[in-house]
Amino acid sequence: QVQMEESGGGLVQPGGSLYLSCTASGFIFSINAMGWYRQAPGKERELVARVTSGGSTDYADSVKGRFTISRGDAKNTVYLQMNSLKAEDTAVYYCNAMGYGTDYKVFDSWGRGTQVTVSS
Repeated sequence: QVQMEESGGGLVQPGGSLYLSCTASGFIFSINAMGWYRQAPGKERELVARVTSGGSTDYADSVKGRFTISRGDAKNTVYLQMNSLKAEDTAVYYCNAMGYGTDYKVFDSWGRGTQVTVSS
């Protein structure tokens, strides 16, 4: 019922920037939170940044001051501005949304992921 579509990943040199975008679509009644998660080889998936419907944000300590999450005006989009990228940021980045569908059932939807590679 709810699909997530990410874009913006790619290969970038250390110190560079990338801008990730994600759009949720489907039979959505409300979205309570959207966020970005990442998973590097051999590691568990971790929260990168999250924003709630109330506007509060959370960031992983490793990205504070470098990454900025924001919601679009339509509230079904979320962005991640990534600056001063490091090799340690290399991972598959997944977009997530949680909320209620038009059937009033809770949804927790994930995108397929977009690869971010930071390398010289």
